[in-house]
Amino acid sequence: MKKYENYVAAFDVLRRAPEQDLTNDFVQSGIIDKFAVQFELGWKLLKRLLAYEGEPAAATGSPRDVLKAASAIYDFMDEDVWLSMLRDRNKTMHIYDAAEAAGLLKATLERYLPEFERLQEGLLARYGEMLTAPDE
Repeated sequence: MKKYENYVAAFDVLRRAPEQDLTNDFVQSGIIDKFAVQFELGWKLLKRLLAYEGEPAAATGSPRDVLKAASAIYDFMDEDVWLSMLRDRNKTMHIYDAAEAAGLLKATLERYLPEFERLQEGLLARYGEMLTAPDE
């Protein structure tokens, strides 16, 4: 499934964030941008899988509805963390303050990276080869 492959490929880059020079403003900005992309890939992957499961929330197009429905189905997801990610993703285009950027960077490294990994592993455990098979 292409959406899962894209999610994994993007996460392979983002998961290296803690190894970077986190004092560098350019690096911080890049990590925040990568977080926003990873979140986008994540909720859209969930939307696709909810549609596969026949969940009506998949038809809404609303990230919030998709995340709430997904967290009810997938016990490995932390709904509060994903909704926090949604709020933070919505702020990424409007971060002009160094303290706000530092807060988002900290949340990405400490809360969001582990949650992205839980999603990747949890979905693979549930769907297995369906996720790694090419789209038809």
